[in-house]
Amino acid sequence: MRQLTLTLLAAALVLNLNALAADKKIVFIAGVASHGPGDHEHRAGCLLLKSCLDQAGGLTSVVYSNGWPAAANAFDGASAVVIYADGGGGHPFLQGDHLKTIGALMDKGVGLACLHYAVEPTKENGEKEFLDWIGGAFSVHWSVNPHWEADFKKLPDHPISRGVNPFKIRDEWYFNMRFRDGMKDVTPILSAVPPADTTSRKDGPHEGNPAVRELVARGEPVHVAWAAERAGGGRGFGFTGSHFHRNWANDEFRKVVLNAIVWVAKAEVPTGGVPSHVTEEQMKANLDAKGKR
Repeated sequence: MRQLTLTLLAAALVLNLNALAADKKIVFIAGVASHGPGDHEHRAGCLLLKSCLDQAGGLTSVVYSNGWPAAANAFDGASAVVIYADGGGGHPFLQGDHLKTIGALMDKGVGLACLHYAVEPTKENGEKEFLDWIGGAFSVHWSVNPHWEADFKKLPDHPISRGVNPFKIRDEWYFNMRFRDGMKDVTPILSAVPPADTTSRKDGPHEGNPAVRELVARGEPVHVAWAAERAGGGRGFGFTGSHFHRNWANDEFRKVVLNAIVWVAKAEVPTGGVPSHVTEEQMKANLDAKGKR
């Protein structure tokens, strides 16, 4: 009887997502191959997230690999754009007139989710827009990118947190992000206290700075994933994790991002979150050819 109840509940969650997201299209932009095997697996990560959304049903999604889509109609009908790519000066949004193209989508209320390095524009080009579009951004000589195990002990009451249990996981969690003044319309989703060894590196554009050392010494929690609402009704999401491809196998980690994609697309996140399951075979699929694994 218990198994039947759980099965019916899962079916109801899927029907709920189907009914409320039937007209939603998600456009994934997967960046070019980067880093070593198993790290920054942009294409494999996007295709895995797409397969999870396909399992849940209701949403339509397409993945464009190796950076900015060549197709002129790539964003037609998009409810949300998800970018998982390298950032900084090589960010796909900062090439040519791409920032203008994304800005036009944002003006129409299209949602935007930026994953890992894709939360970093440059201070001169894109930071102002990112603060508007997703509420926060990595800012060099202010934000840092250490590898550490974050312990997410409590999550906020927000649709992105639905069905997500507290969890602990090691990643390259960026922190001390640049946020909108006063965190206006920005809701922290994942927050944790960074350990002292996150300040073990010398000062540098990504490595460390006095402000971060003081923050860590105070033992304050930092925000490594957040949701934002824009004037006019658009939604944004920033997620600093996912350096390691293996982390997508963690159910809680994966559900936060799947819920966020549904939320920025203005679909209803199911009560228990977006249901998904990934196999070992799926985790190994679509990895970039980066040498011996």
